[in-house]
Amino acid sequence: MAARLAARGRPATGFVSQPEPRSIGSFARGRQLIAGNFLFAGFLIEGPGLSIWDLPMPDPSFEEALHGCAWLDDLAAVGNREARIRAQDWVFDWITRFSAGRGPGWTPDLTGRRLIRWINHAILLLNGRDRAAAEGFFRTLAQQTVFLSRRWKSASPGLPRFEALTGLIYAGVALTGMEGHVGPAVAALGRECKATVNANGGIPTRNPEELLEVLTLLIWTKEALEAAGRRPDPAHLEAILRIAPTLRALRHADGGLARFHGGGRGLEGRLDQALAGSGVRGLQTGDLAMGFARLHGGRTTVIVDAAAPPKGEASANAHASTLAFEMTSGRRPMIVNCGSGAAFGREWHRAGRATASHSTLAIDGFSSSRLGPERSFGKGARAYLDAIPSEVWMREDHDGEGSALFGHNGYVATHGMTHLRALSLSPDGRVLEGEDTLGAMSAEDRRKFDQLLLKDPLNGVPFKLRFHLHPDADAQLDMGGAAVSVALKSGELWVFRHDGTADLTLEPSVYLEKGRLRPRASLQIVLSARVLDYACQIGWTLAKAQATPAAIRETDREDTDSDL
Repeated sequence: MAARLAARGRPATGFVSQPEPRSIGSFARGRQLIAGNFLFAGFLIEGPGLSIWDLPMPDPSFEEALHGCAWLDDLAAVGNREARIRAQDWVFDWITRFSAGRGPGWTPDLTGRRLIRWINHAILLLNGRDRAAAEGFFRTLAQQTVFLSRRWKSASPGLPRFEALTGLIYAGVALTGMEGHVGPAVAALGRECKATVNANGGIPTRNPEELLEVLTLLIWTKEALEAAGRRPDPAHLEAILRIAPTLRALRHADGGLARFHGGGRGLEGRLDQALAGSGVRGLQTGDLAMGFARLHGGRTTVIVDAAAPPKGEASANAHASTLAFEMTSGRRPMIVNCGSGAAFGREWHRAGRATASHSTLAIDGFSSSRLGPERSFGKGARAYLDAIPSEVWMREDHDGEGSALFGHNGYVATHGMTHLRALSLSPDGRVLEGEDTLGAMSAEDRRKFDQLLLKDPLNGVPFKLRFHLHPDADAQLDMGGAAVSVALKSGELWVFRHDGTADLTLEPSVYLEKGRLRPRASLQIVLSARVLDYACQIGWTLAKAQATPAAIRETDREDTDSDL
């Protein structure tokens, strides 16, 4: 109804100034679209010669990805005649089919996302089109702007609301006759920054990739306002100053983001663009970066989830990843988390959220945070994290650089067990030492453990330490099964050893990555042990083999956008 009413307003007649594309697309994905291979939300539909709107819709998330029109970035990255024809045909087909308010694309976040892309790529879309087509284009832009002015408040707080307000401001400064919407939207965006971005530059979901998207939108909006001779709200500018150092702290040595709480590495080039556009230098110092600790030495980075997971609505995509870590050496990820399985269906999504899908300790059959019943979330369903650790702590060792002790009580309620993890990275980044303890710390915890032990005195509390390896890491058991050798494509060789307390195995794992048709096969190092007497402590090391050079120059990296 709001979309239909918005169509009755005065149409825009053109642009106040020539729009400039700010979003980055993928040349490879653009070529796939031209060839008729449509890969969205983990589903591949082959439809050569079909309009994008005539495709069968395998899932609501697939349809939403189409209506957001972010695929225009990919076609623009190709930029040839074929790409222009596809972009124009699909956008003007959308106007014909959906501008009357029909279809699933009339939500504030999708409308904001779509407006940004249409304005960004207006030159591509209008090139060679007649006057009637151009008038229809501007009429629909104005309709979507008015719709957003009335409906942005219905977007969920966080990224969806940032998308809606960014689209509204973008259109307000770019289109003739829409200037009146800018002032209220600028003030609303400032209020949203105050409410959503905390003093340390974090957001409630603790998703690093989502934080990157928020920063990108804030920078685009800032640039659009300044180009129009307007000033952003002070809270808007302060949010940029807070977010940028946090994102730098969440960036691995290879340039990708740490993959936690539903986030991936980030679109290629997006992080560099956002950090450069922020104008902010340096890492966040002192407090944790959105609840994550960073250890670094030489060419090596280690990023640890050192805070409790999100709660409530913010936990709809959150993971039970407390004290999990990722480790990257130079340009090569080595220890990873499995990642978000949302793109591969409900079962993979749920599995990716479990503690066992992360590089940390898990009691057999339990996660450190437990999923509650599924609730409606947009067009689908999501399970919130209902039971999370009430205490998560970190203590830095100021006597030794790159050392810290972490702990959480996520297993106290079920087993009376506390997990402690000590990590120490050498200054040259060649050795990571770890010690994991699972134990009953208080008298009450010991009574709970004794009750469990009475039921099964021989098995105690079985648990596993997992170290998931990146698919590009080649691993094999070594030294008669007492160690694991991990070879990276850079030529580095790392060796994993342990103190003999646990049983060492090398087992299958998966790497869940957006933009691929299926999970990638990988391996995981697993240490299995049992708590039989109030506590069990396991020491381990991951060190470069002595023959590995201190620095390896890489001139090639096999990055791909998908496995098509």
